[in-house]
Amino acid sequence: MIKRLQRKFVVIAAVCLLIVEFTIIGGINGVNIYQTNKNADDLLNIIIENDGRFPEFDPKGMKHDKPQDNSDSASPPESKKPDKHRGFNEETKYQTRYFVVYADSNGEITKVDTGHVAAVSSSQAIEYGKSVLDSGKTSGTSGNYRYKTGDTDKGKIIVFMDCRSDSATKNRFLLVSCAIGAAGYILVCLLIIIFSKRAIRPVVESFEKQKQFITDAGHEIKTPLAIISANTEVLEMVSEPNQWTVSIKNQITRLNGLLKELLSLAKMEEEKPALTMADFNISDAVYDAASPFTTLAETKGKKLTIDVANGLSYHGDEGAIRQLVSILTENAVKYADEDGEIIVKLFTSHNGKETDLEVSNTCKEPPQGDLTKLFDRFYRDDSSRSRSKGEKKGGYGIGLSIAQAIVRSHKSKISCKAENGMMIFTAQLK
Repeated sequence: MIKRLQRKFVVIAAVCLLIVEFTIIGGINGVNIYQTNKNADDLLNIIIENDGRFPEFDPKGMKHDKPQDNSDSASPPESKKPDKHRGFNEETKYQTRYFVVYADSNGEITKVDTGHVAAVSSSQAIEYGKSVLDSGKTSGTSGNYRYKTGDTDKGKIIVFMDCRSDSATKNRFLLVSCAIGAAGYILVCLLIIIFSKRAIRPVVESFEKQKQFITDAGHEIKTPLAIISANTEVLEMVSEPNQWTVSIKNQITRLNGLLKELLSLAKMEEEKPALTMADFNISDAVYDAASPFTTLAETKGKKLTIDVANGLSYHGDEGAIRQLVSILTENAVKYADEDGEIIVKLFTSHNGKETDLEVSNTCKEPPQGDLTKLFDRFYRDDSSRSRSKGEKKGGYGIGLSIAQAIVRSHKSKISCKAENGMMIFTAQLK
């Protein structure tokens, strides 16, 4: 159980870390891509605003080459808001590779300017322009070029900017951030694994104290129970048995059964339970463990069917497997409907790599909700809590917990499902 708790802690911490890293790396790269595209769009807007070329750089603001109105020139310089340059500096016009396509109001290309790029010819520029005009988009990416359209007095202007350098930078940033993130993730996961024992130490100590308490209490309670039982027998020898002495003996029997199951569960949940692993004939073991319940089922008006494949071998603790079969079969007999049927099956699955033990019983009103809770210690369905009506079905709520502990000690799985009016418990023994 401690190993399982440690693994669960490591897995949950690793998954949470992965989600956080994915969010951070994705967010950083998303912002980087957005900012890169925005810078490119700002430069495209500058070119469009200046009719297909960069203006002269002015440290105080952008100097547009278009003629100014007299009213503008008359305005005092202080009234103009300085341009923030939008990524434009002295070297921008010499560093930026772009070409321009002009079209009239009918969408016919009238002119191209490829003087600021070497990789595109005039005919290729026309093809790029036609593609954008046909798509109807105002901005986007075409191959290695980011484009944006604008309106002019004569029609449209389309500016294409070479973004290969930006794309390479974005890709490198993505790869580097992912590599650093992966390295950091592995390092932190190793630290989580190393310190996981320390993290779960309080839980482990609490669990160990609980097991020790169960063991100590069990041994301490055995003595007074034995004394009470002996005194009750003496009372029955002195006087005739009566309802009081019978009730005392019944409760003693119940307490002894509860103590036995508690001690058995504590033993099975040890980190390394004392199991004797060996090869044995599991077919014979299952049949021998289930067949004694045939008579018990018949006395309750129920039918027990045992369907076991012959000659199956299994490597495990034979005594524990027999106890597993007894627990599941007893549980099925106890909770099967009146005049119901109990079926115990043993067969191989997954091409003979797995031996499945399946115990099912008819159940018109199966438990509702999460059926995995049936394996929780001291859990009992509400319908089983009453001991006063009809058949005494109420148990201690420990049997299925012991069954689960036995299966887990064999590094296998046990599950429960309700379908077609049957409650089915399946132990997949590996």
